Parts: sequence; C-alpha cells; structure tokens
Amino acid sequence: MAEPLCPYFSRCGGCSAQHIDYEIQVENKKKVIQQALGVSDVKAFTGNPYSYRNRMDFIFHSGGVGLRKRSEWQTIVDIRRCVISHESLNGLLEQVRSFFKEPDAFDVRKKSGTLRYAVIRTPEQNSSVSFVLNPKSARCSSVIEKIREFVKISTATNVIVAYVEPDTEESVSDEFFVVKGSPLLYETLMGKKFWFPAQGFFQNNHEMAETMHRYVNGLFANYDTSGSHLLDLYGGVGTFGIINAGMFESVSIIENNKGSIDSANANIKENRILNAAAKVLDASKLSQLPLEKPLYVITDPPRTGMHPKTIAALNSLSPEVIIYVSCNIQQTKKELLKFPRYSVKSAALFDFFPQTPHCEAVVEMVKGK
Repeated sequence: MAEPLCPYFSRCGGCSAQHIDYEIQVENKKKVIQQALGVSDVKAFTGNPYSYRNRMDFIFHSGGVGLRKRSEWQTIVDIRRCVISHESLNGLLEQVRSFFKEPDAFDVRKKSGTLRYAVIRTPEQNSSVSFVLNPKSARCSSVIEKIREFVKISTATNVIVAYVEPDTEESVSDEFFVVKGSPLLYETLMGKKFWFPAQGFFQNNHEMAETMHRYVNGLFANYDTSGSHLLDLYGGVGTFGIINAGMFESVSIIENNKGSIDSANANIKENRILNAAAKVLDASKLSQLPLEKPLYVITDPPRTGMHPKTIAALNSLSPEVIIYVSCNIQQTKKELLKFPRYSVKSAALFDFFPQTPHCEAVVEMVKGK
C-alpha cells in the first residue's frame, strides 16, 4: 500500500490508485494488456508518477474551481492544487482561483450561470487558459470583461473564451475567440515542433509522448521501408507521420477534424517535410483514398476504436505492418479479431496516466500467423 499524496483522494473522481504502490500499478496494467492480447511479453515504459499532466479541465462552482466528486458527477470538489499536474499548471490554477473567488458558476442541474470550465494547458514553452462559458447566460458580457481584467494579472501565454451550450458536457468548442495571444499552442517532440489548437487534442503527458514516439520510430526502423508509403490514420496534427517521414517515400496524414489538419499542414511546413500531405477525411471513408504500396500504417483511434468500414478498408489495402496505438485495450482486443491475416509481433505499455487505471499501448501487427 502507498500513502496518497493528494488531500482530495477518495473524494475527487480523478485519481483512483494513489493508495497502490506505483510498481504494482504498472504490473497490473501490464497484466491487462497481456490478457487482452494473449501475449506473455509486454514492455513497460514509465515516467514521473506525479506532476506529469500538462492539461486539466477544472470546473467552476460557487466557491471557486474543482473537479467532479467520485460517484457524484454533479457535485464539485474544490481543488487548490492537483498533485498529478505540472507545477506550472498549478500556478495558473492558483491565478484563476485567486481572481475568480465567487464566480458566476454554471449550475448543471438548473442549466444556468455563466462560467463552466477553466481548461488549463501548459506545454513546456507556452500555456493557455480557456474559459468555457454558457452562451445562454445573460451575464456573459460582464464575465468576459472580468476575463479581460484577468489577462492583466495572468502569466498565461494565451487566454481564450469558448462557448458550450448548457445541455452538453464538452469542455472545448469550435465557437471561441482569443482574448490574449493565439488559439494555438506548440510542443516539441523528437526535435520537431508541433502546433496544435488549444481547443483540440494533444497528449497531456509530454515525457511519455516523447518516449512513445521514440519507440514507434524504432519499430519502423526495424523494417526496410525504402520505397514504401506511410498512412497516419486518425493523425491529429501529424506527429507520427511527420516524425517518421524520413523513412518513407511518401506520407498521408488522415484526420476528420479540420482544425487539426490545418495544424498538420502548418507542421509539415514548420518542419520542412517535403513528402507528406495532410487531408481532412473521416476514417470510415478510407476506401476513397488512393494509396500506393508497399504500405505501412499507424492508427491511433479514439477509445471507441475504428469504424467497421475502416477495418474493412485496411484489410483490403493489406499493409505490410499495422502499428495500433491503443487508449482502450479491450476495444483493441475486439478489433484484432477482425484482422485474420495479421498477428501481434510486439506490445508495449506506456503509462501516460499514473495513479489511474488508464494507459496506452502500442501493438505491432504483421502479416502471417
């Protein structure tokens, strides 16, 4: 047993494993992957078990900001400091707390009030605070003026106001405007610079993201990929495709989010990649995309996994290797059964989320049983 570092442990709905020795947490996650894939050898990659997150979505309540209470999602636990978050993130949290002491907070039961979330992001060299508002509130204008005052005292590089309708529970939105700085953040991975939308997805554990990209790059290096082509599926802002572009004749980055693809194209230019192209396309329509062979694929789908049409298209394309980046190993287990011509060559655990049951896995699939 371990002594939890967080004073909110057992009340906050975030971490659930701080009472378990970290080595045991990792072993438990390895066993889950082993059982799901039917393999005996799973490499484990770990980093700092605390102070690792560079994104947190804090929820406003009448007395400040916090996180949802365990088993009572409508109740908010006031949070002064989050021990799994970077110190720079906690610094911005303190700025938000000290400035918005009695916020006009959104009431999820009554669907009224203005301030919903403070989404704080702190990649290594920049930062953002996105204030998510209820657009139906009559007090939006006065709250926005207060946010403009907050800008004067905050060290955040970027400050953004976003709108989310009262009947939804999203903390990001396509409806936003910039109060300070830019709508984009950037991070460096394996010596390459990646811009990404503050309102979009990017890995929130930089140390493990760097480790995972280095590992995947090493997997590709084991093959003779000269004259081959890479498909980066669910490619986001193009990290996998761009980092590995030097090994392939061409790279196709596919993502259904236009903002992410805009960033992917900017990142292609930023990193002077001449053989990559990024396109807005839903993965379920993969069969519409002309792809050359021999083909290698890296797929990084959401927790819901890949669409059946995507799986059918991949089987038809018959790539040499499929590298599956999984954030839901049980869903991956189901999908691997739908690739009858492929077998698992290797599997690795990346503990992006210490003190929780969640992790990511990289599964290397090759043709032949």
